Amino acid sequence: MQTTSGAALLNNLSFWASKDDNKPDLLCGRSADYFVVQKHFTIIIFATIVLGGVSKMILKNSEAFVLMVLSLSGFVTGQLAYHFIEVHQVVYPLLKTPSFSLYCYFLPLIVFVASLDVDFYIVKNVLWQVLLTGVISFGTAFVTIAYVVLKFNEDSWDLQCCLLFSITLCVIDPLHSVNSLKTIGISKMYTDIIRGESLIICSFTCIFFGIFRGQTPNVSMFRELHVIIGLSFDIFGSTICGYWCTRIIRIILTDLFSNTLTNVVLCFSLVYMTFYLVEYFGMSGIVALVTVGLNLDSLSFKPRMEFIITKFLIMCSSAYEHLIYGFFGIVVGCGEIKYFRFHSLVFTVTLFVTVNFARLLTVILVSPILMHSSYEYDWRWGVVIAWSGIRGVFSLLLAPDIYNFSEHKIEAPHMFIFYIQVLSLLTTGINSHMMLRSAKTLGLCALSLPRQMAIRNAIQHIQHIIRNSITLFKTEKILTNVNWNVVEEKSNIEYNPVSRTHHGPREESPTDEILIEEARLHVAIIQMSSFEKQCNDGTLGVEAARILIGATKSYCPIHGKFMSISDVSTYVRARSWLIKFKTMLTYLEYHKERILFTVPGNNKFLILVYRIIISEEFEYATYIVTVMYIFPMIIHIWPTARELNISALISINYYFMFLYTLESALKMLILKRKYFLQNWNTLDFFIIVIGIVDILCIYFVKLRPDSLILIQFTVVIGYLRIIRFLPIFKIIIPILIKMADVQIKKSLSLMYSITKGYVKSQEDAKLLVRQISGRESIYQKLYDILEKNKREAVKELGLIEHEGRDVVIALKTKQAIRNVIAKALKNLTFLWSRGIIDKHEGIEMNKVLLTKIKALNNFPMAIPPPTPDKYLPNIVWMENKDVLIDFFKERTRLTYFDYGDIICREGEMPQGIFLIISGMASLHSSSPTFGIDASPRFERQFKTMYTEYCTSGEVLGELSCLLKREIEFTAICETTLQAFFISLEDLYEGFDVFWPSLEYKIWLNLALVTASQYFEHDIAGEDLKFQKCVTSNHAYVETLSSYNEMTLNHVTMKFIVLVYGNVINSKTEEPHVAPSIIPKSCEQIQGIADVSKLLIILASEPVKNDEAPHDIGKG
Repeated sequence: MQTTSGAALLNNLSFWASKDDNKPDLLCGRSADYFVVQKHFTIIIFATIVLGGVSKMILKNSEAFVLMVLSLSGFVTGQLAYHFIEVHQVVYPLLKTPSFSLYCYFLPLIVFVASLDVDFYIVKNVLWQVLLTGVISFGTAFVTIAYVVLKFNEDSWDLQCCLLFSITLCVIDPLHSVNSLKTIGISKMYTDIIRGESLIICSFTCIFFGIFRGQTPNVSMFRELHVIIGLSFDIFGSTICGYWCTRIIRIILTDLFSNTLTNVVLCFSLVYMTFYLVEYFGMSGIVALVTVGLNLDSLSFKPRMEFIITKFLIMCSSAYEHLIYGFFGIVVGCGEIKYFRFHSLVFTVTLFVTVNFARLLTVILVSPILMHSSYEYDWRWGVVIAWSGIRGVFSLLLAPDIYNFSEHKIEAPHMFIFYIQVLSLLTTGINSHMMLRSAKTLGLCALSLPRQMAIRNAIQHIQHIIRNSITLFKTEKILTNVNWNVVEEKSNIEYNPVSRTHHGPREESPTDEILIEEARLHVAIIQMSSFEKQCNDGTLGVEAARILIGATKSYCPIHGKFMSISDVSTYVRARSWLIKFKTMLTYLEYHKERILFTVPGNNKFLILVYRIIISEEFEYATYIVTVMYIFPMIIHIWPTARELNISALISINYYFMFLYTLESALKMLILKRKYFLQNWNTLDFFIIVIGIVDILCIYFVKLRPDSLILIQFTVVIGYLRIIRFLPIFKIIIPILIKMADVQIKKSLSLMYSITKGYVKSQEDAKLLVRQISGRESIYQKLYDILEKNKREAVKELGLIEHEGRDVVIALKTKQAIRNVIAKALKNLTFLWSRGIIDKHEGIEMNKVLLTKIKALNNFPMAIPPPTPDKYLPNIVWMENKDVLIDFFKERTRLTYFDYGDIICREGEMPQGIFLIISGMASLHSSSPTFGIDASPRFERQFKTMYTEYCTSGEVLGELSCLLKREIEFTAICETTLQAFFISLEDLYEGFDVFWPSLEYKIWLNLALVTASQYFEHDIAGEDLKFQKCVTSNHAYVETLSSYNEMTLNHVTMKFIVLVYGNVINSKTEEPHVAPSIIPKSCEQIQGIADVSKLLIILASEPVKNDEAPHDIGKG
């Protein structure tokens, strides 16, 4: 038997550590009195995993019974090992394994999985409530359990063992504490609060045991300062290490070239690497892993990779848990059976009651705290949380250290594990069942009526899709002999969510306010899904998506709060600070004097001085003189050295003052009065004045050495010599300006990405808002809110683009490159899947494209905007043709507008078109008429736009110029604006010169814009790019005059979109007003308005006449 002097060395011996030479090395059973051959231990490992898996399959995932089976099988194996050498040989490696090794093998991954499932933003919103709850829970449980253990325990445990045992029982298992609630749809907000509390308790307990593990058993060796420093490192140092490890893990896991297997292996390895590195440097690896898990989210992994990695980690943690219960069952079974008495059973039941009583007492104490949180906490949640004090693997892995750290070694150390393991099984089984039962009985998992209505709307939408699919399949010839009645019967969804409990008349008839609140939460979920999808598609940066998702989760708990773009723009404060900082630095920046100097006569001396002060060598010489004075200044400040070198310091001071004076004198000789116009020259002159005063003071002190006031004044003036180093900042300021400029551009680029992603999420929410609102009034309110928020975000986009045009141009260019490469990747995947490209060629081409995407990380942050004459090719209908560009370049006029200027007014006749070069304008209008009277427009639900924003590259006034009709909007400058103006006469001259193609192309562009704006959902699969429509005639514009008729061929025409005017069905006289999609049932139309324009989108392949009618879009 080996002995040690500290707990740290004890861990290297065996599962149980002892410092008594007269006792065997295994206190949980007889020692090996035979030649030890360690073999077949892997049988125990894999047998435990297989038994756990089979038990879960047979017992239908009843975790408590599975753990009970594993514990009992382990106990039986331990008893067999106690009596039979053959079995003892198999389990002997486990008994010789240090308990700290099991702690390091199993706990890191389990802690990481538990913290990875916690939403950081939810915990962040209620951080102080969770911290206080954790502290109060730990303190209450410790005091209560410690009192019961000291009072009722009969196993002759000393005070230290009782306290350590009580601390171990305070740890709540973060995995099992909420697993039962997750299966019944309880909100993640509440489960994360419970799990966050348990992680705090676990971290605190691990830090406490780590202090014992790193110290000697002698209490007198503890030093208060060492403990405080150790706690600081364990809490703050581990958190900082965890944060930086998170940054590294994100970079590794989001690498484009890593495959699935590599990501899984790296994630598993990095968890243990983080733990061991932090522990190696004397900090808490558990706290670091909790930090890592909290900071990782779905965006920290490659797209569609999070599910695979989390499933693998959950599988490993489940296998670890089964091994822990099986191993500790073996350890308990290897102990002597005589210590299991009737009192052991009584004491176990007493501990179970005590643990739950302590949890109930905790809930009573923390209820006032939780009621102040943003979430709806009430007494029903208090009942559920009262049953959440489940103990598990955390307590089990710390149980052996109770014996290892105690000074008085008891005879039955396996009883520590026995009590904790039985208590964990009881709480896992009984408490989990009671949590589930309480939540169901108290109605916490019942669906509210607003929620039921939302689900019912979604189900109706799915059933509608199923019916349309069946109708489409019926037209397939290969499916003509299918029994469609059976298909319709089996595919019918009969899911009817009902509320299990009712809480009064308010639930029977929910008000608009309740429905709006329920819909608001749905909108938030839709937005977060949109942000994540945009990020996975590459259209939104990871950092921008993470900010948007975090902001959405932060505003979710606020009742009635719809997140606007101003809520997201928390960066504005930082950006304004950066701009002010840059402005200050620019003011202080040193500008070298470049004066127009004329020497009177032929004064060679002045010419020489002039050449000296404008030379680079002169500037560097002044910097060198300043740097050289550092060493004398250090000696001057150091009292001992100053006393030994007084005369030398005085001489050096004279020398440096002579150099400073010479520099300023030369500049004054040339610049004269202009010398003081430069701030740095004023500072140099002030340094010289202070230096002269310093020299005079030293001289007067020699004359009057007994004057105390003069001596004190001289000392103060001597310390002011430090200002001689200020001119060195002339070199540093340009560097700081560049750094500030880079940060400003980064913040602008980030905010532009955030705002653009927010606009897209609002558009996605507007498309789905009909499915989450059961009443028309609710739909209209939601639509108005989303539209208002979108307009504000579009305005913010314009302001950002005006502020940083070069940054936005670079960002748009980068995004365009990424979109092109992403489309190439999709085409490559299609060719690969069809066998056109073999596997090797596909892999190589995929690497090339991914390399180009990765190279975008080094893309310039700013690209200078093009000159005004380069903007004419941006007009779509010019098609970048030199003939058109040259024609209009001679006839354009550059115009300028200030903030608030009106470009054109609603109701005025057009004077021409405006091409915006820089700046932003807002368009205010009543409902667009689209060439129809007010009466037919009033009879239909018309989608109106009251405010719109235009930025650089957009054209104003095209439609009014084409029709020579009044302008339908008022354009007001929101910023200073620069635009090209093409007069109406010049435009029509172009129509005559390039007849008829130019006028047709302008109409085609307007038709495509109108169709994509109002019917984006219907024509989503169509490639309606202007250039393709012109070259391949995939879509074209037809003109229909008043009373003229047009026959529609739905075989070749896939969509007929009325973009301007008013037509009727020739047979039924059913009116159709722009913008709308002409239904398939209409075979002939007649024009009603003076001019009607139709966008005809051709089918790529002829469609069947009996095809199901297409849904008519409503404008």
